[in-house]
Amino acid sequence: MSYPYQIKSFEQYQSDYRRSVDDPAGFWADVANHFQWRKKWDTVSDWNFTEPKINWFSGAKLNITENCIDRHLEKLGDKPAIIWEPNNPDERVRVVTYNRLHKRVCQVAQMLVNNGVKKGDRVCIYMGMVPELVYAVLGCARIGAIHSVIFGGFSAQSIADRLYDANAEFIITCDGAFRGNKDIPLKSVIDDALIGNRTVKRVIVYTRTRTPVSMIKGRDVWWEDEMEHAETQIEKDGVVSFPAVEMDAEDPLFILYTSGSTGKPKGVVHSSAGYMVWTNYTFVNVFQYKPGDIHFCTADIGWITGHSYIVYGPLSAGATSLMFEGIPTWPDAGRFWDIVDKHQVNILYTAPTAIR
Repeated sequence: MSYPYQIKSFEQYQSDYRRSVDDPAGFWADVANHFQWRKKWDTVSDWNFTEPKINWFSGAKLNITENCIDRHLEKLGDKPAIIWEPNNPDERVRVVTYNRLHKRVCQVAQMLVNNGVKKGDRVCIYMGMVPELVYAVLGCARIGAIHSVIFGGFSAQSIADRLYDANAEFIITCDGAFRGNKDIPLKSVIDDALIGNRTVKRVIVYTRTRTPVSMIKGRDVWWEDEMEHAETQIEKDGVVSFPAVEMDAEDPLFILYTSGSTGKPKGVVHSSAGYMVWTNYTFVNVFQYKPGDIHFCTADIGWITGHSYIVYGPLSAGATSLMFEGIPTWPDAGRFWDIVDKHQVNILYTAPTAIR
């Protein structure tokens, strides 16, 4: 892919910045024109800072997964979309091409529909850092369901609070997660969070650690069984298809909760079009991504950095995103650098706390 809006010099930065101030509608329209739309916008943005309220690309129709997956398939189908480095360095690395990602996301979308999920429903995702988490996020987006990823370290009460606030009716989780030398029993935490809950209709459980779990009949189902059934529905004669649901530009894409360090966690709603254009533009420019680079963001997808720079930013740019299941100090403090060397990482995005 080419990125005509990528800044190549300080002089171009100054020119682009000046235009973004003098003609913001024209500036962002030029960027947005490089994406795939079902219908173009009526207005680029309109705002009222008194309320405050702002809308981006009003009147436009799209589905973000078509920009993260479908538009890349013809030229980049065999290119790695995700390289997954497991917690245990002796375990097999998984490489997910854009073709494979497309199939898995279509399967998840069909699986969700089979389980009663529809456009506008809230789906809570409480998983470890495995590729299936990305499939789940994009599968929700494919059908217009609103995903709400919860960081795997939160307690049952924290999850219960978020489920209630988001009015979530569906959960995708794992039996457990590997984190360093620990096994985190995710499904049992979900079970505790659902004590007294009358809203959640379905819990889909992916097998990762093979931790024994309790499955409640009529509520809990296995990811593997549901995906196998969905595969027979979305693939005919080797051709994979699950049409993406058309979304309005301002339709919610996901809800992500603040950490709660300064008070009650607040659910921040991110809409489809504005977030897509912004996260792609920042990825391409802040990291100066070039085709062929390997991008490694060390964040957890449970936070906005992970959403933007493991999933939506890199994939919308047709990039290769490296996803790491483990922690920087296991089996030793050189793990990040081992990963960088092993996968020939060109871009490392991390935090001072992780480096320390």
